[in-house]
Amino acid sequence: MKKYLFLLAMVGLMLTSCATRVVTTTPATTKVVYIKQAPRNHTVVRINGKRYYKWNGKHYRKTRRGFVFVRV
Repeated sequence: MKKYLFLLAMVGLMLTSCATRVVTTTPATTKVVYIKQAPRNHTVVRINGKRYYKWNGKHYRKTRRGFVFVRV
């Protein structure tokens, strides 16, 4: 009888987990503004091997839809 209780306890311990489920909430969808063309006075800057476009003191990344503002 002790064998069965021990076995049952071991199975019970194996089926339970100490891990807890962490749920993260995503922020509300952000509105992304695409700029179709870069102005003539833009400069191309390489930071960590990635190409960024800079004008008006802000950095932009080129995408299929246009240019998107990024924080560098």
